[in-house]
Amino acid sequence: QVQLVESGGGLVQAGGSLRLSCAASGRLFSLGAMGWYRQAPGKQRELVALITSGGSSNYVDSVKDRFTISRDDAKTTVYLQMNSLKPEDTAVYYCYVRARYEYWGKGTQVTVSS
Repeated sequence: QVQLVESGGGLVQAGGSLRLSCAASGRLFSLGAMGWYRQAPGKQRELVALITSGGSSNYVDSVKDRFTISRDDAKTTVYLQMNSLKPEDTAVYYCYVRARYEYWGKGTQVTVSS
C-alpha cells in the first residue's frame, strides 16, 4: 500500500522560508509527475507546483520566483522550497504523486504571519 508522508510545515513570519518534503512508501509502478497542491480556508484546492518525471516543472503564477520544486526518485521524495513567504501562502499543503494511480498525502499546515 502506497503512503505519502509530508513534513516541514509550520508557522513562519512573512518573508521567511520553509521546505516541505513528501516521501512515498510502498510500491509505485510507473512513477510519473509529483507535485504540491494547497487549500486555504474557504477556497478550492489549487495546484502550486508540479514536476514531471523528466524534470520539467511548472508553478502557479503567484509563487513563481519564490518557490522551487524538486524530486529525488531514488528516495521517491518530492520537495518544495518556499522562500519570501507571504500571508496569502497560508494553507494546508498536499503532496501529490501520479503513478499507475494517483496518490495524495494527508496535508501539512503552513501558516505565514504578517
